[in-house]
Parts: sequence; C-alpha cells; structure tokens
Amino acid sequence: MPPNASGLGSVRSSAVLNEDIRALWERAGGRLNPEQRAEYEQLVVEWAEAVRAEVMEAA
Repeated sequence: MPPNASGLGSVRSSAVLNEDIRALWERAGGRLNPEQRAEYEQLVVEWAEAVRAEVMEAA
C-alpha cells in the first residue's frame, strides 16, 4: 500500500519523491509503459501532497 493510501499523508518529503520521479523517468528511458505510468501518477499525487504539507508546516 502506498504511504499516503491510509489517508495520513505522505511520509516522504517532496525532495525524495522528486528524486523517485526522476529515477523512474531515467529507468524508463523517457517512455513509460502503462505500469510505469500508474507508478508515475501515484508519485506525482504523493509529491503534491508532500509539497502542500511542507508549505502548511512552514506557515
């Protein structure tokens, strides 16, 4: 289960998630298959949640 699927938010920072997204694209050679696309979409959602949480925490 992805870390944010429990509704508790991301447990990874936006920086870590950004690195995961970049690594996925690098492994895929710039072309995502359907499984990788699903992983990418989940990472982007988790990244956006982490960014929001970090902004709220900083405020």
